[in-house]
Amino acid sequence: MSALKLLNDRRSVPSRQLSDPGPDAAELQALLQAAVRAPDHGKLVPWRFLLIRGDARQRLGDLLARTTLARQPDAAPSVVEKDRERFNFAPLIVTVIARIDEAHSKVPAQEQLLASGCVAYNLLLGAQQLGYGAQWLTGWAAYDTTIRTALGVKDEERIVGFIHIGTPREPAPERLRPDVAELVSEWRG
Repeated sequence: MSALKLLNDRRSVPSRQLSDPGPDAAELQALLQAAVRAPDHGKLVPWRFLLIRGDARQRLGDLLARTTLARQPDAAPSVVEKDRERFNFAPLIVTVIARIDEAHSKVPAQEQLLASGCVAYNLLLGAQQLGYGAQWLTGWAAYDTTIRTALGVKDEERIVGFIHIGTPREPAPERLRPDVAELVSEWRG
């Protein structure tokens, strides 16, 4: 598959449509190795990965449900159940965590964050190339102190995204894409 075809065919598969099987150990290693081939000004490697799979997905969902109820005691049961099941569909969730050095003398924090975002995007592309579906999600859990602490995310780190990876149960939906002509301008000095 040509690189442009891969980009043009890329689709997010909703996490609720992902199931087993997920990448095996060799595929996961290859996927992670390809993901880190992102632009990285200063060779800082301002990211790390946290894998969530197996029974840990349900434990994280239970924590989300408890946290939802602690924050909103009157939350509808459907809201609590949605949070409880949020990580139970895809067999693998790769959490991309940015390790930002805000005081770096040469590489601005924004560039470090963008490099981490490129790693997350590479995971989406790589998963698709291996025949899997994937979706990049954040949601409130990426920003919640209780969840971040439970996941071992330090104060100076940021969750860039939870990349859900698995086998699509149905074809990925297409959506209307922007008209590039409406997005392009040219500076002429």
